[in-house]
Amino acid sequence: MQGYRVTLQPKSAFGTPLKGDTLFGQLCWSILNRYGQHRLKELLSNYRGQPFAVCSDGFPSGYFPRPTLPGRYFDMADDADRKAMKKKHWIPLDDLTQPVSMWLTDAKTDPELLGEDITREQPHNSIDHLSGATPYSQAQTWYRVDMKFDLYLLLDESRLPLSDMETLLTDMGAFGYGRDASIGLGKFRILNIEQQDFSPVADANACLTLAPCAPQGLGLDSERSYYKVFTRFGRHGDLAAHGRHGPFKAPVLLADTAAVFSPMPADKSYIGQGLGGGGELSKTIPATVHQGYAPHIPIHLPELKQVQAA
Repeated sequence: MQGYRVTLQPKSAFGTPLKGDTLFGQLCWSILNRYGQHRLKELLSNYRGQPFAVCSDGFPSGYFPRPTLPGRYFDMADDADRKAMKKKHWIPLDDLTQPVSMWLTDAKTDPELLGEDITREQPHNSIDHLSGATPYSQAQTWYRVDMKFDLYLLLDESRLPLSDMETLLTDMGAFGYGRDASIGLGKFRILNIEQQDFSPVADANACLTLAPCAPQGLGLDSERSYYKVFTRFGRHGDLAAHGRHGPFKAPVLLADTAAVFSPMPADKSYIGQGLGGGGELSKTIPATVHQGYAPHIPIHLPELKQVQAA
């Protein structure tokens, strides 16, 4: 699969974070709406063994997420403010050539990259025909006018050409991504698409994930794998949100973005597995699948005894 980096710019507030599995779900709806059900079925055939596309989360442009590793993997001065260091979530792409232990040297916090006070509560009214309107609030995220995000894509171009993918992403940005797209949220424009392959570093023996994934049953080394559990309580979007069985899908247990897994997949630029199909996730649409794959960055993870000795 060919790797690409897509740079996009928000044009409105967002109601849903740019998560890879959600982006893939909306990509499938975009395929259905533009190219029809037959094309979508064709692309999803053998999805659990051979995905046609794998989407990452959206990251501040030029940065990747701090890996979910214990603090002892990183070099920190004895007088370092440990609480302040924990807030450094974003590492410059240029630092990929440096040892993992040095990655926090130039890392940035959310306020440094995203700005202060970007989340606001938006009042809504839910109509209850017995008691009348019931007010509630939902969070909306606003970004700086010059904010840009990088989205990493793996694409099987023999099944979905890059030109078609660009059209689908443009559709998604025009109609809106995620919650409350129907009232103007989640709009963005594509600024650039370029090839991006993360070449293995010297002695690469682990990988850093760029989206939530399903690592269950892959034979990973539990003593050298680190992740946070993420439960996806999924909902159908588009017209399926109004299906007779309701919008909800079965919950899915995932390892969240920025997990570190050992050993590194030997012959793939992604890790994980496809989920769903056969009614496993949805009664509304039995063929529903969920992206349990994630693009990854090859890294060298030192032995803890080497870190402690240093």
